[in-house]
Amino acid sequence: MRNIRRFLRIALFLIVGLWLHYVMPQQDIVRVVKTEDFRVDFSVWNRMFYAQADSGTVELPTRQVRIINTVRKRTFFFGLIRGDDQTMNYRNEDTGWIYPPYFKFDSSNLDTEAQDLVSTAQEPEWAIITHYGWRIKLISVFPNAVSIRPIVVPEGQSPEDYRPFPWVNLIIFAAMIIGFLFVRAAWRQFRERTVDPLADKVGDQYDHVSADLSDRKGRISRWLGTWRKK
Repeated sequence: MRNIRRFLRIALFLIVGLWLHYVMPQQDIVRVVKTEDFRVDFSVWNRMFYAQADSGTVELPTRQVRIINTVRKRTFFFGLIRGDDQTMNYRNEDTGWIYPPYFKFDSSNLDTEAQDLVSTAQEPEWAIITHYGWRIKLISVFPNAVSIRPIVVPEGQSPEDYRPFPWVNLIIFAAMIIGFLFVRAAWRQFRERTVDPLADKVGDQYDHVSADLSDRKGRISRWLGTWRKK
């Protein structure tokens, strides 16, 4: 039983961790190469990663999706370690009022902003792109861009060496920890005031019923014993 509980806790921890990694906002340092429309064929494997069709339109098995093609500064260990540049493609879809709750309705504006930041390797213009999601090449899944803005750094510093600090993520994590502690304290208080007394009452009633049954069983056994003697 202990091993089963340990397995369930580890599985729950992994599921929550993957879910947070997918939905939490992430920031990348990128150079926009171009924007284009990409035809995506939906399947049972990748449909869950894309937004629903716009209101009033028919859900089709294929759709044109806006794509932002970039060269990204690859980072490791929360952006503290830099790696080689790599290509990265972001989709540009409205999330609307559905999940995840980014309330994005300006994919057209974002496409224009990305086009305005297109630059070459000889004269790069680096920008910060905020996104969520994963890039899964096997099933044509792209992270969804939420916003993009040019990097503004003090004079004498290079934009490509800029490291954005995840303030939003820290605030969300802090709020989640505070909420978890609040719910935990409320549950303990509810358990001490309601669940534990009710469990003790049920246990006392069970003991009383068991004792009463044992007493009746003893009486029946003694009565049968009197007949055996006769």
